[in-house]
Amino acid sequence: MTKNIAIMGASGRMGRMLVQSTLDNPTANLVGAFVRPISGLIGVDAGEFVGVDKCGVTFSTPDFSGVDVLIDFSLPDALDDVLKACVANKIALVMGVTGLDETQQSKLHDASKHIPIVYAGNYATGVNLSLNLLATTAKVLGADADVEIIERHHKHKLDAPSGTALMMANAVADARGQTLKTSAIYGRQGQAKRTDGEIGIHAVRGGEIVGEHTVEFITNGEIIQITHKAQSRMIFADGAVRAGLWLHDQPTGMYDMQDVLGLKPKNK
Repeated sequence: MTKNIAIMGASGRMGRMLVQSTLDNPTANLVGAFVRPISGLIGVDAGEFVGVDKCGVTFSTPDFSGVDVLIDFSLPDALDDVLKACVANKIALVMGVTGLDETQQSKLHDASKHIPIVYAGNYATGVNLSLNLLATTAKVLGADADVEIIERHHKHKLDAPSGTALMMANAVADARGQTLKTSAIYGRQGQAKRTDGEIGIHAVRGGEIVGEHTVEFITNGEIIQITHKAQSRMIFADGAVRAGLWLHDQPTGMYDMQDVLGLKPKNK
């Protein structure tokens, strides 16, 4: 059954990809392409703007009538309005905004008591498969391995470290019975040696790198590297649309891409 999908921040870098992915998916129906009231694109056909045929949906300020699923990859400052509208209209929400603080994450979890929400730091299938590999590797090697995470993104990215790097770090920490609050080291400087159990997280910003993440498990005798490289932002958009189509049929609650892809153990 076709689901009606609207995109928040539709004219942005990711928003354009989400518009195109929704239009390309035969089980998705684009019904909204939302932009800020000051946008000069209001009234422009969203399909024509992203380089495909006219679709009959123009960029507009938010109108949630007839929307089944809202996909939001905009900015953190829009979160309160997005949650209020989705809860009031019983709209499922795919949240792709990164850089949310603890208060905003708490609001997101509160909203999930009323509507189904998918919240993930990365919507690429390959990244979510790698989380399982990371957890398995961390369990097998345990504290014998020093773990370092290096993430690389384009120079326009606002948050560091990336949401994906934090997802990967949490996968390692959880598998080793740790928390990031006590084990994470963000970059290095000074004259202190590495301590046992640290999870190093390092951010590189430059050019137009879409997204690269490498986790190194370093022991005295070998180095294991698990790397994911995104070659196009479309993989994130396709994953988010896939999440939205899946989410519409789920009960209220908080989900992630591990749920969408069926990667979580049955007993959890």
